[in-house]
Amino acid sequence: METLDCISAVARPIHDFGDEFMSDEATGAVGLSAGFAPGRGFYCRGRFGVLGEAPASVVQAVQGFLGPHLVAAGWLAGRPVMPAEEASACYAQAVRTWGRAHIPGDVDVEHFNHLAQQLIDGADALPLFAGWRAQACPGDDPVGAAMQRIHVLREHRGACHLAAVRLCGLSAQDAMVINLGVEQAAHYGWHEPHPVAATRVPRRQRAEQLTDEMQAPLYATLTDRQRTEFAQLVDALTAD
Repeated sequence: METLDCISAVARPIHDFGDEFMSDEATGAVGLSAGFAPGRGFYCRGRFGVLGEAPASVVQAVQGFLGPHLVAAGWLAGRPVMPAEEASACYAQAVRTWGRAHIPGDVDVEHFNHLAQQLIDGADALPLFAGWRAQACPGDDPVGAAMQRIHVLREHRGACHLAAVRLCGLSAQDAMVINLGVEQAAHYGWHEPHPVAATRVPRRQRAEQLTDEMQAPLYATLTDRQRTEFAQLVDALTAD
């Protein structure tokens, strides 16, 4: 499989599987049992805790696509519950637990983990992704580890896409409106978002292409056969 074909094949399943985890009530329940109040505290403190005890403005700048007030409120609400490092470890545990419940039992997760780790090890140290790459991943839980590696690879593409959106002359808010619509952009924290001019809409497609191009050197480290196997494994792993 060619490099860009592999990227195209795995981008959406990796993104959507991660979305399912983040939006699942079971994930929220983990946060509640850990002491977080209902809302975005566990999500913000857990996902972005790999950045350490950073100011809310830094967290917002790194994550990019969520509205700044949503991120700041969630980050600050979660701060009294537990330190950032502990929160990210709790979130990683929730990632692995969710994976064990949703990854099909017949997937060759050992081979997936080998290929995914090869990609992770060879990737540029982009913000947020680098923090999650450094997060401990237990060796005695191959299914949970596969889900954590899905999450780490999702963060890599997200970091690439944020840069690509900016390079294409779009704001993060514009990208969210084009991708999801005004109502959903507001749901994700953007205050009174407005429709984007039709002449600017093609820039998002260019941003997607640029994101693929930014990831191409990474996936080029796999052989044609490995890229085919990786795409097949991602498809099987996310088939829940």
